[in-house]
Amino acid sequence: MVRVNGQELNIAGKTVAEYLATTNYDIRRIAVERNGDIVSKVKYDETVLHDGDSIEVVSFVGGG
Repeated sequence: MVRVNGQELNIAGKTVAEYLATTNYDIRRIAVERNGDIVSKVKYDETVLHDGDSIEVVSFVGGG
């Protein structure tokens, strides 16, 4: 199980890109942190999620 924003999900073995493809996140407006480290957008396709990982997905919101 992988903890994503506090929720346990059965996504171990998938890449960050594969997980994000199942969500409604706008890839251009998010940052992904895995176990305390920021994952570069160019690494989403090769970063495999492992059992016990903790992921935080943060959306950026514009405004004024």
